[in-house]
Amino acid sequence: MSDAPAIVLASASPRRAALLRQIGIPFVVEPAAIDEAPAPGEAPPALTRRLALAKAGAVRSPLPVLAADTVVAIGAGATRRIFGKPRHRAAFEDMVKALSGNTHTVCTAIAVRAQGRAEAQVVEARVTLRVIEEREMAAYWATGEPRDKAGGYAIQGIGGIFVRCVHGSPSAVVGLPLAETELLLRRFGIDRWRCRRRTLTGAGEFATQTRCA
Repeated sequence: MSDAPAIVLASASPRRAALLRQIGIPFVVEPAAIDEAPAPGEAPPALTRRLALAKAGAVRSPLPVLAADTVVAIGAGATRRIFGKPRHRAAFEDMVKALSGNTHTVCTAIAVRAQGRAEAQVVEARVTLRVIEEREMAAYWATGEPRDKAGGYAIQGIGGIFVRCVHGSPSAVVGLPLAETELLLRRFGIDRWRCRRRTLTGAGEFATQTRCA
């Protein structure tokens, strides 16, 4: 497989980088800094799509730019709550108490910008968590893992112990839906089949274990 970068990943997320390596896409990282605050009443699909496109547009490169955005949401309509990354322990505990024992939606949008155009796609998955005890919340926060995770947990990390099942794309829950990313990149002329070799990563092992029957 060629080591020459095929794309720019507009994200500092190590999970997204691991997933790209899993499918054999060589890349360079150039994080995009944008305002990620939701607009009043903005639904998760519209929010993530807007932010992914904004991130892709914020990076200037001759290479195609891939960006993504993920939010966790619970409820619907006027009762909907959208969770990004917890900024402090109180925010984390608020998120986890709402998600504990319930099913929530993880919404991830991907966007590619190249050749003077940009396209985006939104992928949703539903995740059910078991009841999480308060002592577990405190212990989990102390690990440091929840701090940069939408919804305050990492399904591919320690947080996987709380997940009962996933309906939909497990990789979308991690932060980069692989099937949709592959097809979107192909529409921009990036097809890696001639260069691929079989690789195993932690993200790949995870992706085979989390679907509901």
